[in-house]
Amino acid sequence: MDEFVPPQNEDDCYISYLPAAHSFEQCIMAMHLVTGMKCGFYAGNTLKLTEDIGLLQPTLFPSVPRLYNKIYGKIKDGLAAKTGVVSWLATKGVNAKLSALKNGKGLHHGFYDKVIFKKMKALLGGKIRLMITGSAPIAGDVLDFLKICFSAPICEGYGMTETCAGSVITF
Repeated sequence: MDEFVPPQNEDDCYISYLPAAHSFEQCIMAMHLVTGMKCGFYAGNTLKLTEDIGLLQPTLFPSVPRLYNKIYGKIKDGLAAKTGVVSWLATKGVNAKLSALKNGKGLHHGFYDKVIFKKMKALLGGKIRLMITGSAPIAGDVLDFLKICFSAPICEGYGMTETCAGSVITF
């Protein structure tokens, strides 16, 4: 991993919205209890999940590929709708950050993070520092794009209920 992510602690929080019986949610819940991390529960309406995220401003965001793909699509559609200088600047920012990621130079860019990616980060509350995905495969280009948009590493887990959820995790 190019950038060190300090372990979760009592300053961190996450939003619990995945099914409580799912082993992925059980694992995250156990992690929150062990580390002292705060946990906020969504209001129960998945259509208002973004409102709950905006209020809680989580630092850890666990999710499944289906939702990450929706977030990816929403951001890509928003970028495609831009025109003129805004479109040019957004394209330059995405390309610069993807290049830096591929060359091991990290996920942050002083200028582009403040001008372009700040609005994207706000979709998940603006304070995300670690994202986790599991339960199904997800495309590498989607992971890379989301990493640069939220300036946060994404851990991809593999496992199954019979092995207590995560068996292997990658960054």
